[in-house]
Amino acid sequence: MGHAENMTFSGIFSGRTLRGAAGVLTFVAIWEIFARSGIFPQSLTPPISAILTAAYYLLFNGKIVFHIVFTIMRVIVGLAIACAIAVPLGFAMGRSKRAATIFEPALSTLMPIPSLAWIPFFILFLGLGNITTILVVVYAAFFPMVYNVWRGVQSINPVWLRAGLSMGSNSRTMFWRIIFPASLPFIITGLRTAYGRAWMAVIGGELLAGTDWGLGRLIFEAKEWLNTGAMMTAIAIIGVIALISERAIFETIDRRTIARWGMVRSAD
Repeated sequence: MGHAENMTFSGIFSGRTLRGAAGVLTFVAIWEIFARSGIFPQSLTPPISAILTAAYYLLFNGKIVFHIVFTIMRVIVGLAIACAIAVPLGFAMGRSKRAATIFEPALSTLMPIPSLAWIPFFILFLGLGNITTILVVVYAAFFPMVYNVWRGVQSINPVWLRAGLSMGSNSRTMFWRIIFPASLPFIITGLRTAYGRAWMAVIGGELLAGTDWGLGRLIFEAKEWLNTGAMMTAIAIIGVIALISERAIFETIDRRTIARWGMVRSAD
């Protein structure tokens, strides 16, 4: 029992955790000094106490929960749709020069166009609300995903493919035993990038596409009422969700796949 408690204690207060906490506290201290410096009125740069008060009010009336849930839902749905299209297309382009020749020009043309630039176009056909915002997320998340999968398949050592063929592997075995594991680091990198792009897109979409709920909508309403405490609360929540996602989801995937297989070198 004591050993387990010591492991838990050391895990909580590990060097990495303490360094991360120190970075957060440093940022908080800098913001507090800046907010109280008098350069701008505190209505524009609220101190930490004002931000915490706004956060408490939003949590107390329950609205913040609905805003968070709707935003996360749009990110998950949009990211899932983007991956469902991008992953098969990326594998097809990586394995077939003809497919790459057909799709690469269109992808190169569309990728530099910001996802938010499509919002007026989507609104014309689909109106304001959920569907438009989710489509913006799909567009933003699609390109980093398809390019990383494509490059991941192209990076596979040809010797591995020839070895699989020489041992009589069929296409299904080749995919699951060689192609997919070898390209997995690129797929995870693409998923990380697509997830970040999805969050940028969903907040912009909620700001512009007239949704009723969402953290972007909360930021917009706070701006209208000059409630910078609520605005900073929403921004802080986005950062916290991103940190939790990185630690709980992506690092877990890394440990159980590419790190476990010895495909990356961990660093302290």
